[in-house]
Amino acid sequence: MKGTVLIAGLGLIGGSLCISIKKEHPEAKIVGYDRSEREMNLAKGLGIIDEEADSFEQGASGADLIVLAVPVIQIIKLMEVLQRIGLKKNVLVTDAGSVKNPIMKASSNLSDKGISFIGGHPMAGSHKSGVKAAKDLLFENAYYILTPGREAGKDKLAELKTWLKGTRAKFLEMNAAEHDELTGAVSHFPHLVASSLVHTAKKAQKNFPFISRLAAGGFKDTTRIASADPQMWSDITLQNSRVLIKLLNEWKETADELLEIVERQDYEKTFRFFSEAKAFRDGLPVKSKGAIPAFYDLYVDIPDHPGVIAEVTAILAKNDISITNLRILEMREDAVGRLVISFQSHADLEKGKDVLSKETLFEVF
Repeated sequence: MKGTVLIAGLGLIGGSLCISIKKEHPEAKIVGYDRSEREMNLAKGLGIIDEEADSFEQGASGADLIVLAVPVIQIIKLMEVLQRIGLKKNVLVTDAGSVKNPIMKASSNLSDKGISFIGGHPMAGSHKSGVKAAKDLLFENAYYILTPGREAGKDKLAELKTWLKGTRAKFLEMNAAEHDELTGAVSHFPHLVASSLVHTAKKAQKNFPFISRLAAGGFKDTTRIASADPQMWSDITLQNSRVLIKLLNEWKETADELLEIVERQDYEKTFRFFSEAKAFRDGLPVKSKGAIPAFYDLYVDIPDHPGVIAEVTAILAKNDISITNLRILEMREDAVGRLVISFQSHADLEKGKDVLSKETLFEVF
């Protein structure tokens, strides 16, 4: 497709959308806008955008597609700006916000002016942030939820899907209330729980100074999402507060039931509690991308001697396998270390596991 696309917000999501759209529609002009001049300059330098907008208003006035890839509060403010300025007659506006109810309510003012708005939420992410972490594979096979506004008919919905074809995402259509209930349960609420677990460990550290060393391994994996951006998650939590209050109350009821079971030393109900959780957890798709970003980590037990990490990375490089991160767990002089290698995709993870198992004597899992 030809046309001008404005991406407002050049972070991980906005930058990745720029790459995906340009890859599928090379004749389109990608204009970027961000409050951070550094991010705009970086996006231009990396070739992620074709032009920098002097202002949001200037970029929006000449765009055929406007994508608002900023926090929810900022999305609503930018939508207010769009009401006041002159836009192209058939402009299409969408967003990438994690909460849809407040955004769709704000979109009614755009609909009153005949502007087509379709809410969007690409359910993908990464442990890295900023435009330098943007990549075209970020959305591949991820669910991309669309919530059409009043003025967005089937033709506009089809147009947006065509613009976003390069994401290779799986599109789902639902209303804003359904979206917020769904993402509240499988994304927003788990972030609250993960942060709560970290706060519990932090309190215990007063009596047990070594807890930070012992709370590695499984605890770090379980609470990994608690390392997400506090500003973004404060915004999401307060914008989806109605759903989260309901879920928190239900969680309190579950906690009270569990407390009673443990106090009674009821083995049968305790076993049922864990077995039902296990059955549901084991039934989740292995390779599908979900609401919470997946981490494609491979654990390698390696001896503590010079050059061992270089040996592992050389094998991966020889097989054209890219990695996104490396870290070492539980490294001691009298034991093997555990190298954690992060990959971009499940396919890279499986390939890395295969080649390292064949070419080294290290334990890989």
